[in-house]
Amino acid sequence: MLKLPDYIGPMAFGLKMGVILPGMNIIEKVFEPVSNCSRDGLLTDGDVICITESVVARAQNNYITIDDIAREIREKLKIEPESRIAVVFPIASRNRFSMILKGIARAVPRGEVVVQLSYPADEVGNLIIDIDFAMNLNKELITYEDLQGRSYMHPVTGVDYLELYRQIIAAEGANPVIILSNNPLHALELQPDAVIAADIHTRFDTEKKISAWFENCITLDKICNEGEKFSEWGLLGSNMSAGERIKLAPRQGQQVVESLQQKIKSDLGLNVQVMIYGDGAYLDPSSGIYELADPRTAFAATAGLDRFREGLKYKYLADQCFHEQNKTAEEIESILLESMCREMAEDSLEKEGTTPRRMEDVLASLADLVSGSADAGTPVVVIKGFIR
Repeated sequence: MLKLPDYIGPMAFGLKMGVILPGMNIIEKVFEPVSNCSRDGLLTDGDVICITESVVARAQNNYITIDDIAREIREKLKIEPESRIAVVFPIASRNRFSMILKGIARAVPRGEVVVQLSYPADEVGNLIIDIDFAMNLNKELITYEDLQGRSYMHPVTGVDYLELYRQIIAAEGANPVIILSNNPLHALELQPDAVIAADIHTRFDTEKKISAWFENCITLDKICNEGEKFSEWGLLGSNMSAGERIKLAPRQGQQVVESLQQKIKSDLGLNVQVMIYGDGAYLDPSSGIYELADPRTAFAATAGLDRFREGLKYKYLADQCFHEQNKTAEEIESILLESMCREMAEDSLEKEGTTPRRMEDVLASLADLVSGSADAGTPVVVIKGFIR
């Protein structure tokens, strides 16, 4: 079995596995390229097998329709076609939210949909309105009329999301009402019959604030989270698909990663870790957009990844040994090796500046960058050298 030379550190590479279609056995399909890696000496104990969520969900045929969303919203929120429903803090995204909004509007075709967006940006950094214009208005609550016909095109997608969301609601027959406020309680002033807290990472806080004053409120992860087609994450982590279909996040992902881990152990004799990853936790410094539109970086991961990544501050130790102790390069190398082998307190100087990160966040982000949001045809990524 090939062992990486000592002069090579952590590395990651993608595996090509062809098109995955509904009904395929995802365990067997992933095992094929992984087995080839083992055959060619490219897989060893301690490696991490990362599978993008999209191929897992597709193999599971985990799709729902706009009508499914509309029907479940009516049932769970006990509303009628003439009802008024408020949607609080959705993100500005065609892929992630536009189809969900279509389903919400279809639930009340003779009613009203109030969409309350945060401003000047949504929770993942998509700008909703011009920052200077919002500051000049100096209002806690901004109505659509306050915008005086102004449109704001997203700097990356070129989409006016306020207008897009209005059009989606109107196309289903409902009356659209758009407001901007960072206080979730403003939606209640319009006396809705039901409220959906549509944010992702802050949904529990939003739901708690609303529920203190209004009972009929749910979060997106409570919609489409049961039944024949479902995900434990509900509508969170879902993506636009063909026609009026939406692909949910994978269901029962923990069973998938543990089954694959066991198969690799039994068939190849290797102890590896496995995860199903979604968006990486990447903040784009150019646009200010936080790429993590999924509820978390990894939808499922084997037990060995439930840890933090931390280590020595090499730069600090090397400088200290050289400038303060006049050590040679060989002596410094020996000190570093010895330091790696002993336990150190979390606040020790040797760890100064090495912020602990959740292992699955680091690995999922790396895998997402390797596979690429545009999909490089490598939905499986092997990461080596991160786990010692």
